[in-house]
Amino acid sequence: MNNTIIAKKSASHKTTLLSPGHRACAGCGQMIAARLVADTLGPNTIIANATGCLEVVTTAYPESSWGMPWIHSLFENASAVASGISAALKAQGKDKEVKVVAQGGDGGTFDIGFGLISGMWERGENILYVCYDNEGYMNTGAQASAATPWAAHTTTTPSGKSPDLAGIGSHFMKKDMLAIALAHGLKYAAQTTVAYPLDIIKKVKKAVATPGPSYLQILVPCIPGWKTEPKDTIELAKLAALTGIYPVVEYTDGRLTDSLKRPTQPPRVEEYLKPQGRFKHLFKDERGKKQIAYIQYLADENAKKYNL
Repeated sequence: MNNTIIAKKSASHKTTLLSPGHRACAGCGQMIAARLVADTLGPNTIIANATGCLEVVTTAYPESSWGMPWIHSLFENASAVASGISAALKAQGKDKEVKVVAQGGDGGTFDIGFGLISGMWERGENILYVCYDNEGYMNTGAQASAATPWAAHTTTTPSGKSPDLAGIGSHFMKKDMLAIALAHGLKYAAQTTVAYPLDIIKKVKKAVATPGPSYLQILVPCIPGWKTEPKDTIELAKLAALTGIYPVVEYTDGRLTDSLKRPTQPPRVEEYLKPQGRFKHLFKDERGKKQIAYIQYLADENAKKYNL
């Protein structure tokens, strides 16, 4: 192949703001979602990134996969760093020109960075926060987080999160970050899954167009943490939405303004749970059947709550 052909190929290739060559697993849902978010935001954006898989696999020193200004500080303070960036831009009169985004996984969002995110929201700062939710501390070996769903096996919940059937539903439930965002008065808050790229693009655009703080949560299956096959990432993310386990919804000015409807005969939660090694203990005995039945109940309750 001569240089002219190479040049033509390079010129016709669509550039992305999250380049290939990173160290993420094949089939990583988070990398697909993060690239969609970055490309939708565009280069005139500054991202503050929490510690986690996304930071580790994209910025191994001295390299970076990001084609936009990007900063990593600590696990807990991506939102505080974003607040400082926003204040600096405002002092320079550039706050209308440059978008500021804080992002992290569920560990840095639901747990470790929770207080600082709350402060950013309370101050009403014009910052989008994006949570890539893979439902556990996957970067350090799949420990449970406040985003880990009920009954899921992790290295810190070996019998499954909430092993005591006597207290079914009473503890170890997934924290409702969307409700917490709404309790802070956010004008735009939404969640989706990596199975719906056009929905991610639409919601990122709406979020940054809305004055003040906004929140977007994206379910991103994790191959080693969920113990799944790379080929199943998108299908699992789709089943999460269609079963009702992970509703695809949008709130504007505190009102539910959009939701992805389930089919007339939605898939049962077993279809979503069975391909995942983190739920294999549910398919062994009668106790597991009771847990699956309860998970189906949670999905059906979501359908009522969010008009799915």
